[in-house]
Amino acid sequence: MKGSRITAIGTYVPEKRITNYDLEQMVDTSDEWIVQRTGIRERRVSRPDEFTSDLCAAAVKDLMRRYDKKMDDVDMVIVATGTPDFSFPSVACLLQHQLGISSDAGCIDLSAACAGFVYAVNTASALVASGVHRKILVVGADALSKATDYTDRTTCILFGDGAGAVMVESDDSSLGVLASSYSSDGGGAQHVYRTGLRNEVNGVPLVGTQKIVQNGREVFRWAVRNVPEGVRRLLTNAEMSMDAVDWFVPHSANLRMIEPIAEKLGLSMEKVLYSLEYYGNTSAASIPLALDLGIRQGRVRNGQTVLLYGFGSGLTQAAALFTLQLDGSVAEDIIG
Repeated sequence: MKGSRITAIGTYVPEKRITNYDLEQMVDTSDEWIVQRTGIRERRVSRPDEFTSDLCAAAVKDLMRRYDKKMDDVDMVIVATGTPDFSFPSVACLLQHQLGISSDAGCIDLSAACAGFVYAVNTASALVASGVHRKILVVGADALSKATDYTDRTTCILFGDGAGAVMVESDDSSLGVLASSYSSDGGGAQHVYRTGLRNEVNGVPLVGTQKIVQNGREVFRWAVRNVPEGVRRLLTNAEMSMDAVDWFVPHSANLRMIEPIAEKLGLSMEKVLYSLEYYGNTSAASIPLALDLGIRQGRVRNGQTVLLYGFGSGLTQAAALFTLQLDGSVAEDIIG
Protein backbone atom coordinates (compact mmCIF):
# COMPACT_ATOMS: atom_id res chain seq x y z
CA MET A 1 0.00 0.00 0.00
CA LYS A 2 1.25 3.45 -0.91
CA GLY A 3 0.80 6.67 1.03
CA SER A 4 -1.40 9.56 -0.04
CA ARG A 5 -2.17 13.07 1.06
CA ILE A 6 -4.18 16.15 0.21
CA THR A 7 -1.62 18.49 -1.33
CA ALA A 8 -3.73 21.49 -2.35
CA ILE A 9 -7.15 23.08 -1.93
CA GLY A 10 -9.18 25.67 -3.80
CA THR A 11 -12.67 27.12 -3.47
CA TYR A 12 -15.19 29.27 -5.27
CA VAL A 13 -18.54 30.93 -4.53
CA PRO A 14 -20.60 32.97 -7.02
CA GLU A 15 -20.65 36.74 -6.75
CA LYS A 16 -24.39 37.23 -6.22
CA ARG A 17 -25.54 37.33 -2.62
CA ILE A 18 -29.02 36.70 -1.24
CA THR A 19 -29.20 38.15 2.25
CA ASN A 20 -31.81 37.44 4.88
CA TYR A 21 -33.21 40.90 4.17
CA ASP A 22 -33.66 39.92 0.51
CA LEU A 23 -35.59 36.84 1.63
CA GLU A 24 -37.87 39.04 3.74
CA GLN A 25 -39.17 40.43 0.43
CA MET A 26 -39.77 36.94 -0.98
CA VAL A 27 -41.34 34.88 1.83
CA ASP A 28 -42.79 35.36 5.30
CA THR A 29 -39.56 35.44 7.31
CA SER A 30 -37.10 37.82 8.95
CA ASP A 31 -33.37 38.19 9.45
CA GLU A 32 -33.79 37.63 13.19
CA TRP A 33 -35.86 34.46 12.68
CA ILE A 34 -33.35 32.98 10.19
CA VAL A 35 -30.26 33.78 12.26
CA GLN A 36 -31.78 32.44 15.46
CA ARG A 37 -32.79 29.15 13.84
CA THR A 38 -29.93 28.54 11.40
CA GLY A 39 -27.01 30.94 11.96
CA ILE A 40 -27.16 31.86 8.26
CA ARG A 41 -26.94 35.50 7.17
CA GLU A 42 -26.23 35.22 3.44
CA ARG A 43 -25.97 32.64 0.70
CA ARG A 44 -24.41 32.81 -2.78
CA VAL A 45 -26.39 32.17 -5.96
CA SER A 46 -25.03 31.24 -9.37
CA ARG A 47 -25.95 33.13 -12.54
CA PRO A 48 -28.60 31.64 -14.83
CA ASP A 49 -25.81 30.56 -17.22
CA GLU A 50 -23.49 29.29 -14.43
CA PHE A 51 -23.78 25.61 -13.56
CA THR A 52 -22.09 23.09 -11.28
CA SER A 53 -19.31 22.34 -13.78
CA ASP A 54 -18.50 26.08 -13.91
CA LEU A 55 -18.34 26.28 -10.11
CA CYS A 56 -15.99 23.26 -10.14
CA ALA A 57 -13.70 24.78 -12.76
CA ALA A 58 -13.43 28.06 -10.82
CA ALA A 59 -12.53 26.20 -7.60
CA VAL A 60 -9.87 24.16 -9.39
CA LYS A 61 -8.39 27.30 -10.96
CA ASP A 62 -8.13 28.79 -7.46
CA LEU A 63 -6.29 25.64 -6.35
CA MET A 64 -3.93 25.86 -9.34
CA ARG A 65 -3.14 29.52 -8.68
CA ARG A 66 -2.47 29.16 -4.97
CA TYR A 67 -0.46 25.93 -5.06
CA ASP A 68 1.09 26.07 -8.54
CA LYS A 69 -0.55 22.79 -9.51
CA LYS A 70 -0.77 21.48 -13.07
CA MET A 71 -3.58 19.37 -14.45
CA ASP A 72 -1.74 17.54 -17.25
CA ASP A 73 -0.80 14.57 -15.05
CA VAL A 74 -4.13 14.15 -13.23
CA ASP A 75 -5.22 10.54 -13.78
CA MET A 76 -8.69 10.62 -12.19
CA VAL A 77 -11.39 13.24 -11.62
CA ILE A 78 -14.09 12.66 -8.99
CA VAL A 79 -16.89 15.18 -8.59
CA ALA A 80 -19.30 14.91 -5.67
CA THR A 81 -22.57 16.67 -6.46
CA GLY A 82 -26.31 16.35 -6.18
CA THR A 83 -26.97 19.02 -8.81
CA PRO A 84 -25.13 17.91 -11.96
CA ASP A 85 -25.48 19.94 -15.15
CA PHE A 86 -27.08 16.86 -16.74
CA SER A 87 -28.17 13.41 -15.61
CA PHE A 88 -25.40 12.42 -18.02
CA PRO A 89 -22.73 13.16 -19.17
CA SER A 90 -21.04 13.57 -15.80
CA VAL A 91 -19.82 16.86 -14.38
CA ALA A 92 -16.40 15.21 -14.09
CA CYS A 93 -16.25 14.73 -17.87
CA LEU A 94 -17.29 18.33 -18.48
CA LEU A 95 -14.62 19.48 -16.01
CA GLN A 96 -11.96 17.30 -17.64
CA HIS A 97 -12.64 19.06 -20.95
CA GLN A 98 -12.79 22.58 -19.46
CA LEU A 99 -9.43 22.13 -17.70
CA GLY A 100 -7.67 20.32 -20.54
CA ILE A 101 -7.02 17.23 -18.40
CA SER A 102 -5.66 14.24 -20.33
CA SER A 103 -8.21 12.00 -22.01
CA ASP A 104 -6.40 9.11 -20.28
CA ALA A 105 -7.88 10.25 -16.96
CA GLY A 106 -10.92 8.52 -15.51
CA CYS A 107 -13.93 10.71 -14.74
CA ILE A 108 -16.82 9.91 -12.42
CA ASP A 109 -19.53 11.73 -10.49
CA LEU A 110 -20.32 10.54 -6.98
CA SER A 111 -23.76 10.99 -5.46
CA ALA A 112 -23.92 11.09 -1.66
CA ALA A 113 -25.52 14.52 -1.21
CA CYS A 114 -24.05 16.48 1.72
CA ALA A 115 -21.68 13.60 2.57
CA GLY A 116 -20.42 13.45 -1.01
CA PHE A 117 -17.15 15.34 -0.59
CA VAL A 118 -15.98 13.09 2.24
CA TYR A 119 -16.98 9.99 0.28
CA ALA A 120 -14.95 11.32 -2.66
CA VAL A 121 -11.87 12.11 -0.53
CA ASN A 122 -11.92 8.63 0.99
CA THR A 123 -12.40 7.02 -2.43
CA ALA A 124 -9.51 9.00 -3.90
CA SER A 125 -7.23 8.18 -0.96
CA ALA A 126 -8.00 4.48 -1.31
CA LEU A 127 -7.38 4.52 -5.06
CA VAL A 128 -4.03 6.24 -4.58
CA ALA A 129 -3.08 3.96 -1.68
CA SER A 130 -3.82 0.91 -3.86
CA GLY A 131 -1.39 2.13 -6.51
CA VAL A 132 -4.08 2.33 -9.20
CA HIS A 133 -3.80 6.14 -9.40
CA ARG A 134 -1.20 8.74 -8.43
CA LYS A 135 -2.93 12.11 -8.72
CA ILE A 136 -6.69 12.55 -8.28
CA LEU A 137 -8.66 15.76 -8.49
CA VAL A 138 -11.60 15.74 -6.05
CA VAL A 139 -14.32 18.39 -6.18
CA GLY A 140 -17.42 18.87 -4.04
CA ALA A 141 -19.87 21.28 -5.66
CA ASP A 142 -23.54 22.12 -5.79
CA ALA A 143 -25.73 24.72 -7.45
CA LEU A 144 -28.60 24.27 -5.02
CA SER A 145 -30.25 27.57 -5.95
CA LYS A 146 -31.33 25.92 -9.20
CA ALA A 147 -33.17 23.26 -7.20
CA THR A 148 -34.59 25.51 -4.48
CA ASP A 149 -38.24 26.51 -4.22
CA TYR A 150 -38.10 30.20 -3.34
CA THR A 151 -41.75 30.13 -2.24
CA ASP A 152 -40.98 27.58 0.49
CA ARG A 153 -39.61 29.45 3.49
CA THR A 154 -38.52 26.23 5.22
CA THR A 155 -35.92 25.47 2.52
CA CYS A 156 -35.11 28.67 0.63
CA ILE A 157 -33.52 30.23 3.72
CA LEU A 158 -30.95 27.43 3.85
CA PHE A 159 -29.36 26.73 0.51
CA GLY A 160 -26.56 28.34 -1.49
CA ASP A 161 -24.09 27.54 -4.26
CA GLY A 162 -20.35 26.86 -4.14
CA ALA A 163 -17.48 24.50 -4.87
CA GLY A 164 -14.35 23.19 -3.18
CA ALA A 165 -11.53 21.20 -4.78
CA VAL A 166 -8.60 19.24 -3.37
CA MET A 167 -5.74 17.31 -4.97
CA VAL A 168 -5.05 13.85 -3.56
CA GLU A 169 -1.57 12.62 -4.53
CA SER A 170 0.70 9.67 -3.94
CA ASP A 171 3.22 10.29 -1.15
CA ASP A 172 4.99 7.43 0.57
CA SER A 173 5.99 9.71 3.45
CA SER A 174 2.35 10.23 4.39
CA LEU A 175 -0.21 7.89 5.89
CA GLY A 176 -3.04 9.65 4.08
CA VAL A 177 -6.46 9.20 5.64
CA LEU A 178 -5.81 7.83 9.13
CA ALA A 179 -9.34 6.51 9.54
CA SER A 180 -12.63 6.60 7.67
CA SER A 181 -16.17 5.46 8.32
CA TYR A 182 -19.53 5.28 6.62
CA SER A 183 -23.10 4.54 7.56
CA SER A 184 -26.46 4.86 5.86
CA ASP A 185 -30.15 4.53 6.59
CA GLY A 186 -32.26 4.37 3.45
CA GLY A 187 -35.29 4.09 5.70
CA GLY A 188 -35.07 7.87 6.09
CA ALA A 189 -34.81 8.61 2.36
CA GLN A 190 -38.13 10.47 2.35
CA HIS A 191 -36.86 13.12 4.76
CA VAL A 192 -34.62 14.92 2.22
CA TYR A 193 -35.13 14.46 -1.51
CA ARG A 194 -35.46 15.90 -4.97
CA THR A 195 -37.77 13.93 -7.22
CA GLY A 196 -36.59 12.02 -10.26
CA LEU A 197 -38.26 9.22 -12.21
CA ARG A 198 -40.13 7.89 -9.15
CA ASN A 199 -42.84 9.65 -7.17
CA GLU A 200 -42.70 7.58 -3.97
CA VAL A 201 -40.12 6.09 -1.62
CA ASN A 202 -40.64 3.76 1.35
CA GLY A 203 -44.35 3.97 0.58
CA VAL A 204 -44.38 7.74 1.05
CA PRO A 205 -45.72 9.88 -1.86
CA LEU A 206 -43.22 12.52 -2.98
CA VAL A 207 -43.89 16.07 -4.10
CA GLY A 208 -42.85 16.00 -7.75
CA THR A 209 -41.58 19.53 -8.19
CA GLN A 210 -37.94 18.78 -9.07
CA LYS A 211 -37.10 21.08 -6.14
CA ILE A 212 -35.54 20.18 -2.79
CA VAL A 213 -38.01 18.93 -0.20
CA GLN A 214 -36.87 18.50 3.40
CA ASN A 215 -38.40 17.48 6.70
CA GLY A 216 -36.09 19.63 8.79
CA ARG A 217 -37.34 18.37 12.13
CA GLU A 218 -36.66 14.71 11.29
CA VAL A 219 -33.25 15.44 9.76
CA PHE A 220 -32.29 17.46 12.83
CA ARG A 221 -33.25 14.64 15.19
CA TRP A 222 -31.44 12.04 13.11
CA ALA A 223 -28.23 14.08 12.83
CA VAL A 224 -28.01 15.09 16.49
CA ARG A 225 -28.59 11.49 17.53
CA ASN A 226 -26.35 9.72 14.99
CA VAL A 227 -23.44 12.02 14.16
CA PRO A 228 -21.88 12.07 17.68
CA GLU A 229 -22.20 8.30 17.82
CA GLY A 230 -20.49 7.99 14.44
CA VAL A 231 -17.64 10.28 15.50
CA ARG A 232 -17.05 8.32 18.70
CA ARG A 233 -17.07 5.04 16.80
CA LEU A 234 -14.52 6.36 14.29
CA LEU A 235 -12.17 7.62 17.03
CA THR A 236 -12.44 4.35 18.93
CA ASN A 237 -11.46 2.39 15.84
CA ALA A 238 -8.56 4.81 15.24
CA GLU A 239 -7.53 4.51 18.92
CA MET A 240 -7.68 8.29 19.28
CA SER A 241 -9.50 10.67 21.58
CA MET A 242 -11.41 13.79 20.64
CA ASP A 243 -8.66 15.80 22.36
CA ALA A 244 -6.25 14.65 19.61
CA VAL A 245 -8.41 16.28 16.92
CA ASP A 246 -7.44 19.87 16.21
CA TRP A 247 -10.37 20.69 13.93
CA PHE A 248 -13.81 19.16 13.50
CA VAL A 249 -15.36 20.04 10.12
CA PRO A 250 -18.97 18.83 9.93
CA HIS A 251 -21.32 19.46 7.05
CA SER A 252 -22.52 23.07 7.36
CA ALA A 253 -26.23 22.30 7.39
CA ASN A 254 -27.43 24.51 10.22
CA LEU A 255 -25.55 26.04 13.12
CA ARG A 256 -28.30 25.02 15.55
CA MET A 257 -27.69 21.43 14.46
CA ILE A 258 -23.89 21.64 14.75
CA GLU A 259 -23.97 23.14 18.26
CA PRO A 260 -25.68 20.18 20.01
CA ILE A 261 -23.49 17.74 18.05
CA ALA A 262 -20.38 19.50 19.36
CA GLU A 263 -21.87 19.62 22.87
CA LYS A 264 -22.51 15.87 22.86
CA LEU A 265 -18.89 15.34 21.81
CA GLY A 266 -17.64 17.62 24.60
CA LEU A 267 -16.14 19.83 21.92
CA SER A 268 -15.73 23.61 22.10
CA MET A 269 -17.20 25.44 19.11
CA GLU A 270 -13.81 27.13 18.81
CA LYS A 271 -12.54 23.85 17.34
CA VAL A 272 -15.41 23.55 14.85
CA LEU A 273 -15.15 24.91 11.30
CA TYR A 274 -18.26 25.81 9.33
CA SER A 275 -19.08 27.83 6.22
CA LEU A 276 -22.80 28.45 6.57
CA GLU A 277 -22.90 31.98 7.98
CA TYR A 278 -22.22 33.72 4.66
CA TYR A 279 -22.57 30.83 2.18
CA GLY A 280 -25.55 28.89 3.54
CA ASN A 281 -25.90 25.13 3.20
CA THR A 282 -23.90 24.31 0.05
CA SER A 283 -24.25 20.52 0.37
CA ALA A 284 -21.16 18.78 -1.08
CA ALA A 285 -19.25 22.08 -1.10
CA SER A 286 -19.82 23.02 2.54
CA ILE A 287 -16.96 21.02 4.08
CA PRO A 288 -14.16 22.10 1.70
CA LEU A 289 -15.43 25.69 1.94
CA ALA A 290 -15.23 25.54 5.74
CA LEU A 291 -11.79 23.91 5.73
CA ASP A 292 -10.44 26.48 3.28
CA LEU A 293 -11.82 29.40 5.28
CA GLY A 294 -9.78 28.14 8.23
CA ILE A 295 -6.68 27.80 6.06
CA ARG A 296 -7.04 31.27 4.51
CA GLN A 297 -7.49 32.81 7.95
CA GLY A 298 -4.31 31.13 9.20
CA ARG A 299 -6.15 29.10 11.83
CA VAL A 300 -5.71 25.69 10.18
CA ARG A 301 -2.08 24.72 9.65
CA ASN A 302 -0.01 21.84 8.38
CA GLY A 303 0.60 19.12 10.94
CA GLN A 304 -2.81 19.50 12.54
CA THR A 305 -5.31 16.66 12.74
CA VAL A 306 -8.58 17.28 10.91
CA LEU A 307 -11.82 15.32 11.09
CA LEU A 308 -14.24 15.83 8.20
CA TYR A 309 -17.78 14.60 8.79
CA GLY A 310 -20.46 14.69 6.13
CA PHE A 311 -24.10 13.77 6.65
CA GLY A 312 -27.31 14.25 4.74
CA SER A 313 -29.81 12.85 2.27
CA GLY A 314 -29.87 9.11 2.01
CA LEU A 315 -29.70 9.27 4.99
CA THR A 316 -25.95 8.87 4.86
CA GLN A 317 -22.80 9.71 6.83
CA ALA A 318 -19.09 9.67 5.98
CA ALA A 319 -15.97 10.61 7.96
CA ALA A 320 -12.31 11.17 7.12
CA LEU A 321 -9.58 11.69 9.73
CA PHE A 322 -6.19 12.90 8.49
CA THR A 323 -3.15 15.04 9.21
CA LEU A 324 -3.06 18.15 7.04
CA GLN A 325 0.06 18.34 4.85
CA LEU A 326 -0.60 20.88 2.10
CA ASP A 327 2.15 21.97 -0.26
CA GLY A 328 3.37 25.38 0.90
CA SER A 329 0.06 26.54 2.35
CA VAL A 330 -0.15 30.31 2.84
CA ALA A 331 -2.98 32.12 4.62
CA GLU A 332 -4.98 34.52 2.43
CA ASP A 333 -7.89 36.88 2.78
CA ILE A 334 -11.32 35.28 3.01
CA ILE A 335 -12.79 34.53 -0.42
CA GLY A 336 -15.27 36.96 -1.92
